[in-house]
Amino acid sequence: MIVIRTMQQKDIEKVMAIEQVVCEFPWTSSIYSDCIKVGYSCWVLEEKQEILGYGLLSVGAIADGLMAAAANEAHILNLCVHPDRQHQGLGRKMMQHLIQQAKNLYANSVYLEVRLSNKNAFALYTQLGFEVVGRRKDYYPAAGGREDALVLELHF
Repeated sequence: MIVIRTMQQKDIEKVMAIEQVVCEFPWTSSIYSDCIKVGYSCWVLEEKQEILGYGLLSVGAIADGLMAAAANEAHILNLCVHPDRQHQGLGRKMMQHLIQQAKNLYANSVYLEVRLSNKNAFALYTQLGFEVVGRRKDYYPAAGGREDALVLELHF
């Protein structure tokens, strides 16, 4: 049975093993550690105590006078599934979880960036209702230099 649970510091080594297999330009373990420390919404997909994938979400609040209002927007920072388990609905499951977390934290919308070359991810995001709202030139490192990102938004 596949479960989604909160990412912990002890998970970072296994997360990094997936990150390094999937990503040509992986994040560092310290980035994941910092995301957990600052309280981002960090999750792992797990089956029989084996981590199959992960997702990270940040949620921002709007300052309103002396009080912080409910979160205005969320940003999916990273989502990854081990290559051996891709195309089995796990990425969709994690995305739906992250979207629900954003809603639970009263976000009005969720943003993310996706590489122009990542057609599978783009298809998933648009199936889930995300729409292109912008483009970031040279956002991602790439083998030949830099690659643009599309900025997508899902508004609730």
